[in-house]
Amino acid sequence: MIDDDEEDFMIIRDIILKGVVHYKYTIDWRPSYETGLVSINEKKHDVYLIDYKLGAQTGLDLIKKAVEMGCEAPLIILTGQNNFEVDKQAVNIGAADYLVKGTISGQLLERSIRYAIANANHRKEMIELNTALEKRVKSRTIVLEETLNKLEKSQQELIEEKDKAEYAAKAKTQFLSNMSHEIRTPMNAVIGFTKVLLETPLSEKQKEYLNTIKASGDILVALINDILDLAKIEAGKMPFEHSPFNLTTSITEVLQLFETKINEKKLKLKTNFSSDIPKLVVGDAVRLKQIILNLVGNAVKFTSEGQITINMLLLDKDGGKVDIGFQVIDTGIGIPVQEHKNIFEKFQQAGGSNGKPHGGTGLGLAIVKQLVELQGGRIIVNSSENEGAAFTFNIKFKKAESKAIAKSKTKKITPPAELLNNKISILVVEDIRPNQLLIKTLLEKLNCVIDIADNGEIACEMLKHKKYTIILMDLQMPQMDGFEATERIRKYLMLDTPIIALTANVTTVDVKKCKAIGMNDYISKPIDENLLYKMIAKYSKIKRSSLVTNNVDQQYAFKSTTSPFYSNYLLEITSGNPQAITEIVTAYLEEIPQLTDAMLKSIDNLDWNGLQKATHSIIPSFALIGIDREYEYIARTIEEYAIEKKHPEKIRALFYIINDECKRTCEEIRKEFVKLTP
Repeated sequence: MIDDDEEDFMIIRDIILKGVVHYKYTIDWRPSYETGLVSINEKKHDVYLIDYKLGAQTGLDLIKKAVEMGCEAPLIILTGQNNFEVDKQAVNIGAADYLVKGTISGQLLERSIRYAIANANHRKEMIELNTALEKRVKSRTIVLEETLNKLEKSQQELIEEKDKAEYAAKAKTQFLSNMSHEIRTPMNAVIGFTKVLLETPLSEKQKEYLNTIKASGDILVALINDILDLAKIEAGKMPFEHSPFNLTTSITEVLQLFETKINEKKLKLKTNFSSDIPKLVVGDAVRLKQIILNLVGNAVKFTSEGQITINMLLLDKDGGKVDIGFQVIDTGIGIPVQEHKNIFEKFQQAGGSNGKPHGGTGLGLAIVKQLVELQGGRIIVNSSENEGAAFTFNIKFKKAESKAIAKSKTKKITPPAELLNNKISILVVEDIRPNQLLIKTLLEKLNCVIDIADNGEIACEMLKHKKYTIILMDLQMPQMDGFEATERIRKYLMLDTPIIALTANVTTVDVKKCKAIGMNDYISKPIDENLLYKMIAKYSKIKRSSLVTNNVDQQYAFKSTTSPFYSNYLLEITSGNPQAITEIVTAYLEEIPQLTDAMLKSIDNLDWNGLQKATHSIIPSFALIGIDREYEYIARTIEEYAIEKKHPEKIRALFYIINDECKRTCEEIRKEFVKLTP
C-alpha cells in the first residue's frame, strides 16, 4: 500500500488481516511517491493500493509512471470521496479499479483484489485467443476473394468490438460468456451474407464454396451455444426458473419446429400424452424445451424412415408435486450397446457404427443429462444397432394452482362485429417475444390471419411474397428498425399497405418522423385494445359505428389492483383466460431480467445506444404486470438521459430504483402463481 497517511494504512491493513476471510494476504507500506515508485520497480508485489493524494504529487501521477515502466501488477486507486471524473481518469490511464475510503469492507476489498489479479492473469490469454481467432477467420475468408472483401471488413469491425468486450471481463466464467456471444455475432454475419450471396448469379464452383462456408458456420454457432451452456452448468451457474407453464403446450411448440423436416423425410410423428397429467405445473419450461429439442432433433437426424413417438405420462404424485415421465422413441439407425455408457459424455455422438456422417457437436446429450439431473431426474437409453432408440427421463414439478385466475373478475372486451370474419390479414413486426404474444392475443379475437416478423428486414422479405391488410410496425428493432423498414416498403417495394407504428415513447418528434417516413398512424404501448380495433377498422375501410371511442392521450388512464399479477390491463386484454395470462406473464418473467441486465451492462460500459434500446423495451411491461406508473416515468427519464448522453451518475441511481421494483414485482408474481390450483 502506497499512502502518506499511516493511519489510513493501519485501517486498510486491519481490513485485510481481519475482514478478509477467503484468502490470506500480506501487506507492506510505502509512505511516499518516491518509495512507492521504487517498490513498483522491484516487482515484488502482486497488487498495489495507491492513495490519490501523495504529498505534492498524486496517485494518478504514480499510476501513469508505473504503466510507463511496464508494471504488470494491478494498480487500485484509493480516493477520499466519490468523484466520478477522478475514477474515470484513473481507469483511463491504467488503474484496475477504484475504491472510496470510508466505504471499504473486507468483502469489497477482497473482490476488487481478486478481480484485478484475475484480469491481469487473463489479459495475455485473451490476446493470444483473439490473435488465433483472427487468423482462423482470415483463413476462412480468403477463398471468397474479391466478392467477400466487404464482408471481411465488416467482420474485422465486429472482432474489434469483441476485443473491447473481452477486456471488460472480470472472471473466467464471464470471459467465456462474453467470448461466446461475440463470436456468435460475426458468425451470424458470415452466415447471413453467405445466404445473400447464394441468391445472386454464381458459378457452380462459387456455390460449392459458399455452401461449405454456410454449413461450417452453422456448426460453429451450434458449438458455441453448446459450449456456453456446458460452461454455465459446470460453473454451477445454470439458472432454473420456477414459474407456471403448460406441459402439453410447451412440448407441442417444440415439435412444431421439426414439422418441415419430418415431412421432408416422410416420417410419422406420434404423441401420447396421459390424460391424468396436470394442465399447469411449476418449473422451468425453457430447460424442458431444451431437453426435448435435443432428443427430438437427434431422433429426426438419425431416422430415415418409420416414425418418431413422444410419450408423456404421470409416474407419481405426492401432495403438491408430480413426477412426469418423458420418452422419445425413433425407428432410426440405433446405438450399439457398447456405446451406451459413452453417449452422455462430452464430445461423444450417438448414431451407431455405420460410418455415416451426421454432424453435430457431441455436446447435446451431455447437456441433456446434466439438465435432467440438476432438476432431480434421471435419463436412460434403450437401443441397439439398426433397431431404433428410446430415450427416457423424468422430472419432478410442483402442481400449479389456477383457481385464483379463473375466479378473477375481468371486464371482457368483445371485438366489434364489423371486424369479425372479414378476412383481415395483419403483419406484426416486433422483436420482443412477450410483446409478440401480447399483440397476438389481442388480434386472435378478430379471427384474422396473423404473421409475425422479428425485425424490419424479415418483414420486407415477407411483403415480397404476400399482401397484408395492415402492418403493425414496432419502431425500435435490431438489424432494421421500423423507420428504415417503412422507408423500404414505400420507396422500393412500392406498397401502400397501411402501416401503424407501435411505440413505447410517443413524442412530437416521433409522431412527425412516423408521418414523414410514410406511416399512417401510431399506437402507444401498452396497447389499448379498443384503440387497436379502432385503428384496424379505420385502415381496413370497415365501418366503425359500434366501436368504443378512446382518446390517444388517455391510453394509460387505467389503475392496477393491489396484486401486480391482476393488472386490469392484463385481465382485460386476455378476457381472464388463464392460459393466455400464464403464457404472457411467464414470457415477461423471462424477459425482464434480461432487459435489466442489458441496462446495467450498458450503464457500466457507457453504451448510450444499448441503454436507450433496453430501457425503451422494458417500459411496456410495467403496465402489463401492474408496476406503478411512477417507475414508468423513471424509465422514461433514463431513456431521455441516454438519448442526450448525459448524467451517468443519475442514471445509475435511477436504474437501481427500477431494478429493485422489478425484482420485487417478479417475485410477487411467482409467489402468486405458486398459490394457484387447477
